[in-house]
Amino acid sequence: MRDPQALLLLSFGGPEQLEDVIPFLRNVTRGRNVPDERLAEVAEQYELFDGRSPINDQNRSLIEALETEFTSSGIDLPIYFGNRNWEPFVNDTVATMRKDGIERALVFVTSAFGSYSGCRQYRENLAEAIDLNPGIELQKLRLFYNHPGFIEPAAANVAHALGEHSPPKHATPPRATPPHIVFTAHSIPHSMATSCDYEAQLNEAAGLIVEQLDKASYSGWDLVYQSRSGPPHIPWLEPDVNDHLAQLAQLADPPAITLVPLGFISDHMEVMFDLDTQAVATAQQLGLELNRAKTVGVDPGFVSMVRSLVEEQTDDQPRLFLGPSGPWPDQCPEGHCMSAQRPPSAGRPSSAP
Repeated sequence: MRDPQALLLLSFGGPEQLEDVIPFLRNVTRGRNVPDERLAEVAEQYELFDGRSPINDQNRSLIEALETEFTSSGIDLPIYFGNRNWEPFVNDTVATMRKDGIERALVFVTSAFGSYSGCRQYRENLAEAIDLNPGIELQKLRLFYNHPGFIEPAAANVAHALGEHSPPKHATPPRATPPHIVFTAHSIPHSMATSCDYEAQLNEAAGLIVEQLDKASYSGWDLVYQSRSGPPHIPWLEPDVNDHLAQLAQLADPPAITLVPLGFISDHMEVMFDLDTQAVATAQQLGLELNRAKTVGVDPGFVSMVRSLVEEQTDDQPRLFLGPSGPWPDQCPEGHCMSAQRPPSAGRPSSAP
């Protein structure tokens, strides 16, 4: 897009107080006939954190870091914030942008990987916002799963987490092998996975990360899934992180585990509850030593990555990438991330998939 006038940061959204939780979950599950009784069960997870998801605060922190980055780089673009499922809603934000005279804007979506929930549905959200606010052009920036500004900070976080484990000989009980890396991402239904490159992108990103690690610092790695919900007869991507931890615990020499929330760019509810609460409890029950790598959050390299994605559109800067697949196109391939079946869940489908 030539001469954009703003950047819109678009994300999933989350409740900010207990009173918000049920209305938020109704937004997430709109059109799926999920009864309030089921929503109340999910709401209990939010109540552990006083009803406040950290995702909005984390996005505000990212916007603040981007504003500083833009100023230091001479990029004169105001940054707006919109969500799919909670305030500030994207349609309201785009209405504000039109009132402010914005006619052309780039859009950064807080999702690195391609799936219906993480890519196509956001494009649908933007199309709806344009229909409701004629006269504005919104262009989504490309997926960034193999961008060095995502991979390199993630690899640094994994290396740091690996180094925090007790040395094998001094662990309790002693271990013969270095830690094992377990990458996690939000599960999606098989019916969605067949129409997108979600699994392939996750595997490629995980491989790119471990390429940057000292091979002696880890014993191997796996990709697993988390946060699935919905009827058990509908197949979703597996293995589940907790099931996988149980399998690792059965090894003759169970390794320490470095858990890496690859599918998430910040420590929001799926990370805090499904990993820091549930997976940690599972590891404790199994007697596994476990720690978690940080997400990229507002790492300076990640913030610079967003700037570089903007500059691809404004200044013909190189389209940076790592690995064999090349940079993802601005427009997704025809039919990519389409699905006849949307997630039938009352869970917390994240902005990450």
